[in-house]
Parts: sequence; structure tokens; C-alpha cells
Amino acid sequence: MKDQVVLIAGASGGIGSACARLFGKAGAKVVLAARNVAKAEEIAKEINGNGGDAYVSYLDVTDISSVTSLVNETAKELGKIDVLINAFGVGIIKPLLDINPNDAKKVFDVNVYGTFLLTQSVMRYMETAKKGTVVMYPGTMGKFVMKGSSVYSAAKHALVGFTKGLVEENKRNSIRFSLIYAGGVNTPFWDNPTIEMKVQKEKMLSADEIAKSTYYAVSMPNGAVLNEIVLQPESHQLL
Repeated sequence: MKDQVVLIAGASGGIGSACARLFGKAGAKVVLAARNVAKAEEIAKEINGNGGDAYVSYLDVTDISSVTSLVNETAKELGKIDVLINAFGVGIIKPLLDINPNDAKKVFDVNVYGTFLLTQSVMRYMETAKKGTVVMYPGTMGKFVMKGSSVYSAAKHALVGFTKGLVEENKRNSIRFSLIYAGGVNTPFWDNPTIEMKVQKEKMLSADEIAKSTYYAVSMPNGAVLNEIVLQPESHQLL
């Protein structure tokens, strides 16, 4: 990963920050993009203090001007974008009739529209270069469903369809796409009041374990691509 430019959206915590640390340790130039700039700066300071090369930028994935500014500035300052890691997202686990329409709209705005905006902007550079890697996290709700997950699963399934469509569009480019279906990960996701679900965080996967899977997918040798990974804690197995 030496000198590879890795743009991580949602890098202020959870899976995004774990990826930033791991890729930074591996020698990548890591761009931490997040709404919580203060937290992202703490992580970047840690990476740089350990000999890494990390940068921080504000990002609101639902704001096209914020997205284009981030992507264009990254490409201008660092010369390229080799890897895009879409590690952001908001969740909602509630019965359909209990869901506030504004909360549902936010889930689709961030998880679907935000992913579209950022990926489209980065793909303009990747398609010109005819190479790159894009990582998505549809989670297990992008493959399975459970009680209360109607809205959240709909958004995650949309990411899967979106990514598979991009694969078809880029068959003549050396652009790789990886879907990571990770379920039961101990992150701040579960602290949101829109998640009405009792969980046992001590039995969940760690963000570091997902980061390792992400690194494995991104570091495939030329000519190979790891399209899908399903990773779950033993206590949460779904087939």
C-alpha cells in the first residue's frame, strides 16, 4: 500500500477510523473525511505520530458541493485517488409504523444518495485513470433481513444493486469493487436512539477485524478482485 492514496469517508470512528489506522500503518496516504473533523484530526495525529501520512477534510456526503470539493482537492493535492472506502452511514431498526418519516429520509439521503454522490465524484478520476478500488459496506442487512429492518435493509440492498451496476459499467477498466457484508460489529452505530434492538457488544466483531478484511480485499494482487466478503460473529451466523 506504499504511497497509495486511500480516501476514507466516515473516518471519525468505528470501521472508518480502524481502516485509517491500518492503511496508514501500511504506508498509504490516508485521507480521513468526516463531519466530525475534530475526532478525525485526533486519529490523523495518531497516524502521523506513528510515522504515517494522514490528512483530514470535512465531508457532508449529502451536500454535492462538499463532496466535489473534497474529491477535487484530494486529487489536486495528492495527484490521484487509488482507493475509496465508503465507511459512513446511519441506521434505523424499528417497526415500520413506528418510524418517523424524517428518520427514514435521512437513512436514504446518507446511505444511498450520499454513496451515489461520493462514488460518482471519485469514479470520474478512476475511470480516467482506468484503475482503482471501491469498497462498500452493505452489512448483513444488505443480504439478509430481520424484524424491524425494512427501511435500513432497503437502503443497504440499494447499495448492493448500485455496486453491481458499476461492475457492469466498468468491465473494460481495471476498477475493482468489493462488498463487505459485516454483521454485528461493535461500533457507535448501536448507540443511536433510532436503533431499537438489544445487543451484546461483547459478542460482536471489532472494527479492527473489519478493517483487516477491508485491507485484504484492497490489497489483492493485480488481476484479482475480492468481490464479496460475509463476516459475522459466531453468535450471529446467518446463511
